[in-house]
Amino acid sequence: MLRGAVAAAVTPLRDGRFDAAAVGPYVDFLAARGVDGVLVLGTTGESVLFSTAERKEVAAAFVEAGRGRLRVAVHAGAQTTADTVALAEHATGLGADAVAVIAPPYFALDTEELLAHFAAAAAACAPTPFYAYEFEARSGYAIPLAVIERLREHAPNFVGMKVSDAPWEKLAPYLLDELDVFVGAEALLVQGFEAGAAGAVSGLASCFPDAVVPLVRDRTSEAQETASALRASLQRLPFHAAAKTVLGLRGVPVQPEVRAPLRMLTDAERAEVERIVEEWG
Repeated sequence: MLRGAVAAAVTPLRDGRFDAAAVGPYVDFLAARGVDGVLVLGTTGESVLFSTAERKEVAAAFVEAGRGRLRVAVHAGAQTTADTVALAEHATGLGADAVAVIAPPYFALDTEELLAHFAAAAAACAPTPFYAYEFEARSGYAIPLAVIERLREHAPNFVGMKVSDAPWEKLAPYLLDELDVFVGAEALLVQGFEAGAAGAVSGLASCFPDAVVPLVRDRTSEAQETASALRASLQRLPFHAAAKTVLGLRGVPVQPEVRAPLRMLTDAERAEVERIVEEWG
């Protein structure tokens, strides 16, 4: 089971390919700064831009690097149910601590279609804990609460959700009893904890774990203001490239490379990232 501060990890690339050699030092960096776990191949990890074979390679590297040190959740959500099931089965075979699945983008699936998709994914990874990943801005629609309620009846290993929606009015309905909800928006974390959230799965923690861990541990308005301001400064830039650039500047051997159609930083944007890191340091 996941708890606490979970970093939504970036996926290291070098010359267009997954850079497996960077994963160990990257996990070292995150563990040394107190995160409780990582979510691999989520939105921050550029998951939908990789083939199924690449995603299996990435998952394997992170699970191995985190073994005995950090809990590793693998996002297995894909466009088709077949690919989602294959990725969920693979993650479980690796020994991942949890599997997460986002609602497939593009088609606005109805309740029965979504329930069947999530139930198949949960069954594929059972008894590994299963989390539904709610992110309306990325999937194009919200998971209906009726799907969540019925999924609890169909999948005994369905234990929680990652909810990246904002503002609060979109997050709050998913904070259901006996369901572990992880908040994605750093600006909503304190309010989320007060309403019963189990933790954070944070994109900011991918490169600034030392801004998110104190927020999760102390839950103060000051820590939230710090993390929210830092997130906002990076969000004004191409976030994936900015996060990877931050890691490089902080001594982690992660290249500032992203998978197209995401783009690299301009010289001016890199200078801004350098300023952000210098001020943090």
